[in-house]
Amino acid sequence: MHKGRRSRRPAGKGTFNPDDTTKVKHSKLGVWELYEEISNSQTFVPVPSKFKEYREYADGLPYIWRMLKDILILQDCHLLLVLYAAVTALSALVPAVSLWFSAQLLTIVQVAVDTRTVDKRFLFRIAGGRIACVLAVRVLAHLQQIIATPLQTRVKRFYSLHIFHALARLDLPTYEDTSVQRQIEASYSRSGYGPAWDAVKTVATLGSTVMQIVSQLTVLVAVLREQPEGPLLTSIAVVQTTIEYLSLRRYIVPPTIWAATTKNSDYVRMEGLKRLVNNNEHRKEIVAGNLGEYLTEQYRRLSRKVGDYAMDFWETKRLYETRDSLKLTTFLHAIVSELPLIAFSLRAVQYPASIPISLASLNLLRETVQGFTYTLLNLLDQTDSFGAQISDIKKLYEIENIPNQVADGTEPFVAEDDKVPDTGISVEFRNVSFKYPSSDKFALRDVSFTIRPGQLCVIVGSNGSGKSTILKLIARLYDPTEGSIFVDGRDIRTLRLADLRQRISVLFQDYTHFPLSIKDNIALGNPEFANDDRIMEAARLGGAVDIIKELPEGMDTYLNRPVRDYYAAMPEGTKTLFGRNVDYARVRGAGGMKAQNTTSLSGGQMQRLAVSRTFMRSIVSKSSEAGVGLLLFDEPSASLDPAAEHDLFERLRQLRGQKTMLFSSHRFGNLTRHADLLLYINNSVVEESGTHEELLKKDGQYAHIWRLQAQAFLS
Repeated sequence: MHKGRRSRRPAGKGTFNPDDTTKVKHSKLGVWELYEEISNSQTFVPVPSKFKEYREYADGLPYIWRMLKDILILQDCHLLLVLYAAVTALSALVPAVSLWFSAQLLTIVQVAVDTRTVDKRFLFRIAGGRIACVLAVRVLAHLQQIIATPLQTRVKRFYSLHIFHALARLDLPTYEDTSVQRQIEASYSRSGYGPAWDAVKTVATLGSTVMQIVSQLTVLVAVLREQPEGPLLTSIAVVQTTIEYLSLRRYIVPPTIWAATTKNSDYVRMEGLKRLVNNNEHRKEIVAGNLGEYLTEQYRRLSRKVGDYAMDFWETKRLYETRDSLKLTTFLHAIVSELPLIAFSLRAVQYPASIPISLASLNLLRETVQGFTYTLLNLLDQTDSFGAQISDIKKLYEIENIPNQVADGTEPFVAEDDKVPDTGISVEFRNVSFKYPSSDKFALRDVSFTIRPGQLCVIVGSNGSGKSTILKLIARLYDPTEGSIFVDGRDIRTLRLADLRQRISVLFQDYTHFPLSIKDNIALGNPEFANDDRIMEAARLGGAVDIIKELPEGMDTYLNRPVRDYYAAMPEGTKTLFGRNVDYARVRGAGGMKAQNTTSLSGGQMQRLAVSRTFMRSIVSKSSEAGVGLLLFDEPSASLDPAAEHDLFERLRQLRGQKTMLFSSHRFGNLTRHADLLLYINNSVVEESGTHEELLKKDGQYAHIWRLQAQAFLS
């Protein structure tokens, strides 16, 4: 089955049970499990192509050379690449050899017309040579596929890691840049194997095409040198072949019910990691959590473990289909296709005077032109543009050199000989103003304040006032447009980013849930020191233990499974597959419907899981010197009910110790009354600062909103 096919018949009533071996065929395709309803065989016809013009690509040719050198040094790839090139070259020369045999048949026909005699032994040798050429084409094509399979998967794995690391290292403003997004998009290809392998295939195809055309034309010119009607016959053959080619091109849909899933946990986690670094909504937590190198190492380990089977379903399906391409029926079909020419030649021998030699020449010319015309058209069908591919290769290599907009500092947070202090971190804003890259409006304007070590600071204000922006600037997700930020008395720009973020724990208001297991979601708060006991402790502190216990697979549950299940239209009675609900609201037939791979949780439950990750970040073991000194919480109780909010704040106070804590909130309640420093921000400006009692005495906007919320609560 191919993605995009639409079923021609309804699924009907009843159920589809993948475990029913009497009605369902099960196949193991790499990491995938394919279940097909036992039905009639399938028939396919090729798909139409689109033709595009080639573009200028001279500037990108050095990148093609670099790509070939990189592939040559890959483990076991240099020999495979040489073999692939050799088989491709041999395949390109076979049509010219076949043409030479056809020319010999013409010679036999000419002699028969002139002398009324035929060298039968020579004739059968020539016919046998033609058949041998046809079989050689099939064998060489199969050998090419056998060689290409491990080569293309290794090339894809190499560049997949290249792209993964390039994306993992990008900071937030760089990743959000639209030009960077376009560059990243160009590093992927629609074929599934990546632009590098697409370019290798295109180079091989171009070379093969040139060899075919040159070798065939050389033979053809020598054979038809004496034929005055050669140009006319060539034009007729080209037009006829092109029309035939353009008239075929549709897939016939297989009338079958099928489903596919993967149970390989390593592949599922690997795809989850890939989505994690490739999704903008997770970028803040990757950067603030200092996770780039850790995620890259995890992806590298899983990539090695899964190996050549790390392919999505459609890639895997196509691969296993091609493995069955060399069958007895293929040989028989190839031999039968040559019978008309042999019969024509024998008829010419039997009745030499009745068939002019020009007709035999026309047949030969048409066959030859048809061969290399199809080769050229297939080349256009299989590639958008070689120039475009070279441009994509250039972008593929350039993504590793994309400079981050947030420049790294050079100074360590703590001297190498010093231990990480147990006290909290001081924070000072001096006349800080900030605009987001995509906005002309100030998110903060001339903001100044100082938080001393170990203090509890709460920033209050309405939504959109600038509260969250302050937290993002402290974590250096962005740099101020104006002014300076100091941490422990040092300009934040001078500190090494990895050191700074190691000492900070952040929970954002727009927190995300990673496309990994719940265990991984919590552990990524502090992966270097994560173990089962610490993960469970973080879940307890976050109030998520009871939620996790109720989930189908506990800590191993994927709330958003990164690898989807594939299947065709199901019978009406089929409600679940592989333990997940079937989503009948999806568009039917477009590549198969998709199972509901999500587990539904409320906003409050999701927030507890996110808070648990923050607690994991905040837990400092006795053996660790990577202590967190500053805890940043952006609306940590926005989705919690009052009781859950009270419990959360109690656990935070227990965890606090001497750490500095900074909260943003639009709620004026128990937390604000215990704050050492309150900052009331409105319209991007800090309008009031002080303790709760001091701000009430000022009787300003803070006091006014405090009384309004208190009255609403009492009423």
